[in-house]
Amino acid sequence: MATIKSDQQKITPCLWFNENAEEAVKFYTSVFKNSKKGAVSHYGEGAPMPKGTVLTIKFQIERQEFLALNGGPHFKFTEAVSFIVNCKTQKEIDYYWEELSKGGTKVECGWLKDKFGLSWQVAPTIMSELMSDKNAEKSSRVMQAILKMKKLDIETLKKAYAGPK
Repeated sequence: MATIKSDQQKITPCLWFNENAEEAVKFYTSVFKNSKKGAVSHYGEGAPMPKGTVLTIKFQIERQEFLALNGGPHFKFTEAVSFIVNCKTQKEIDYYWEELSKGGTKVECGWLKDKFGLSWQVAPTIMSELMSDKNAEKSSRVMQAILKMKKLDIETLKKAYAGPK
């Protein structure tokens, strides 16, 4: 098991799972090639879950540390929090879109929910450039194109940005 030092970053997202944190960490570390599983802690005697049940698992995706917690059925993920996967190519978008949505739901505008209910935005890195152009008409055309898509398509976004010929 890889060592993940807790001093590597200031803020660590904690993801609350019912009792499937191990399955989630295995899934996420299989989707993202630059990832690793870290330390695992377990519930002891007198805890809300049976002794020996996984309590937490540290893991990293692309050098970002996370903590997965088996906390029980009290809380669920909502779209109020999502993770953005910044993709340089359409091939990357296609890969993460398909892999993360397995057993989940493909939503719209590059958003999806994975099989655990966690929301993800699979987006091209060029999108911020296209959306922040000083020419409001260009960025408006890009936004209109995004609103018509589920999985984002870089070429379609570029064509919207360029405008009619």
